[in-house]
Amino acid sequence: MIETDILIIGAGPTGLFAVFEAGLLKLKCHILDALPQAGGQLSELYPKKPIYDIPGFPEVLAGDLVNNLMEQIKQFEPGFTLGERAETIVKQEDGSFIVTSNEGTEFHAKVVAIAGGLGSFEPRKPLIDGIAFYENKGIKYFIKDPEEFRDKRVVIAGGGDSALDWSIFLTDVASEVTLIHRRNEFRGALDSVEKVQELKDSGKIRMITPAEVIGLNGAEHIESIVIEENGAQRTIPTDYFIPLFGLTPKLGPIGNWGLEIEKNAIKVNNSLDYQTNIPGIFAIGDVNTYPGKLKLILCGFHEATLMCQAAYQIINPGKRYVLKYTTVSGVDGFDGTRKEAPKAVVKAIV
Repeated sequence: MIETDILIIGAGPTGLFAVFEAGLLKLKCHILDALPQAGGQLSELYPKKPIYDIPGFPEVLAGDLVNNLMEQIKQFEPGFTLGERAETIVKQEDGSFIVTSNEGTEFHAKVVAIAGGLGSFEPRKPLIDGIAFYENKGIKYFIKDPEEFRDKRVVIAGGGDSALDWSIFLTDVASEVTLIHRRNEFRGALDSVEKVQELKDSGKIRMITPAEVIGLNGAEHIESIVIEENGAQRTIPTDYFIPLFGLTPKLGPIGNWGLEIEKNAIKVNNSLDYQTNIPGIFAIGDVNTYPGKLKLILCGFHEATLMCQAAYQIINPGKRYVLKYTTVSGVDGFDGTRKEAPKAVVKAIV
């Protein structure tokens, strides 16, 4: 049995940052994730996708953000069990929990933090005859390595942020980018919509709206798509078709743990500490819901910070913790080493 202070279910950015915040409080963490590597969706779905709303980073690739988070928490020596799914949870008489994975691995934790992102997920696939035949033969639901599309003709379908962002990014990679959406209006961020319009006006992106992909052609690999536009059909040659219609999330076994669920997300008390209806079990990041919830990485970081403060009180009842800024106190690692704050910074603060 693996013993830990906090068992974090989910190795995405929120779960990884929770390790850092817990480490500052001298709390030991172990991370359990069904994926074979840390990083959650950032590693599994779009490691090469740029992210623009992380404080201090005008732009950072999703995979690089994961690498930075892993480097940040290395000093606290968290445990990792990857490729296993949290299956059952049993609360003990002392208030601690035993979580068992689908492989039979048992974890004993004083606190459980669910940071499972969207849970298990699968892409929403368009209803096009024969689409299954072309999967991995020109049909891509995720973009892991943009270089795969170097000097290729690419058609992207969708109207959300992913469709817009990848259309913008691939203009510097692919030989031809076509964006198709069934409406004239897009659901993505306004600046992304404006950027796509600029690229269209300059001839770097072909945008076809309102239109819908209704057919696929090709012998062994996709060679063209058929679209319907204003009641008429036409064929567009392409090397890749990338439908980006979002993900269908599923909580999986966690949904059977007696937690209060609302619209496939776990309800938490955001006025305090993001604790669920079961004391000692928290939910942070995209997996939770509360009034005003925003599914942003930086919001997950905030939730992880407050969760760790509450977890400290559960694990150390009656013990007062005095918040210290790392610019003054430095960072103490579990290995006994210490990273001192730069003297110039300390002097400025003092």
